[in-house]
Amino acid sequence: MRIFILGVGATGSLLAHLLTRQGHIVTCGDRDVERARRFLGKKSHIPVQEVNARNLWAIVRAARGNHLLVNAGPAIFNEIILRAALRLCAHYIDLAARLTKQPFKAEQLYFHKRFEQKNRAAVITAGVSPGLMNLLAKRGAEMLDSVEAIHIRLYESSQSDDPISQWSPEESFNEATSRPRIYRAGRFHFGKRFGEREWFRFTAPIGDSPVYLAAQDEACTLPYFLKLREVDAKIGGNEIDRLRRWHRQGKLSRSRGMVSKRFPKTPTPRMVAKLIRRGVLQNARFAAAVLVRGVKNEEPRLIRWDCEFPTLYQIRLRGMFTSPIAYATAQMAALFIKHFPREMAGVYPPEALVPETRQAILADVRSRNIRITMRITRLKKNEEDEHL
Repeated sequence: MRIFILGVGATGSLLAHLLTRQGHIVTCGDRDVERARRFLGKKSHIPVQEVNARNLWAIVRAARGNHLLVNAGPAIFNEIILRAALRLCAHYIDLAARLTKQPFKAEQLYFHKRFEQKNRAAVITAGVSPGLMNLLAKRGAEMLDSVEAIHIRLYESSQSDDPISQWSPEESFNEATSRPRIYRAGRFHFGKRFGEREWFRFTAPIGDSPVYLAAQDEACTLPYFLKLREVDAKIGGNEIDRLRRWHRQGKLSRSRGMVSKRFPKTPTPRMVAKLIRRGVLQNARFAAAVLVRGVKNEEPRLIRWDCEFPTLYQIRLRGMFTSPIAYATAQMAALFIKHFPREMAGVYPPEALVPETRQAILADVRSRNIRITMRITRLKKNEEDEHL
């Protein structure tokens, strides 16, 4: 398949290499070609074109002749790139939502009929969180007769002397300054930024960690495709602790803008290697859990999925220099593309894919050094989640 990747940062560059290894013909586009080549590496022969993602026709000219358009750039460009895919009559995939048209519904879903008319498929929010978390939420829901609630818990930490962004600075700033979307009692609400603190027990070696409400896209797709009453997402780790501290100090707001020293540019693989050699960056860790609570055979049950991703140290041992989040997101995006549902037409988040596609992706996850474990707990009647 001929694939055009728009956005060649930490995730897009690794994804380009993974897709090339899968046998696809890959071309990339980015507004800063030199920066893109630094992410791809000196030995890379993957072609890169200068493309401004704000210009629809620039995207169309650069991506003409490709079967799939991959949006690996900031979610602010989603609608422009979706329109470009329709102009190209190409399939489409992206990694996140921006939530611009309506605060509680992913803007990509409004393109469903247009992709149906073109007989093309668009798979949206197809990374880790969102992405893998949606697949696990759906799988858990299928194992129950009815679903009451889905809770997503994430952990992100970096052992570093200086702030180092695991996400792109634009996405990190947008997430930090956005009000969390939550779904409670069958209705959407805005939550308080860094609110609803709780202690959550992640798998070893992380253990107990405080987690806080966060702006995650899963809450704005799952309620449209699963019958339930509650969805929320919370994040823990030293990165969210730092953002919470800046928020409480009044240093984090859209009116103040994005301060570069607080949201530094995503380091290239060469920069990551240099930071490790200098001892500035010692390690980084990313973990996730999905909890699906509902009823099976008239008994309350809790299905818990835990995801363990390679640490920075483990990734480095494989000869790669990228963050655990970029690694996991690129690997999952590559799996969504490997099992891309070209026979479908319309716009679909991961939980809306057909069972065969979802099962194939989950079956392949272990081959990407991502470990997933599941535990089912029978709950007492009216039992709360105190044990979480």
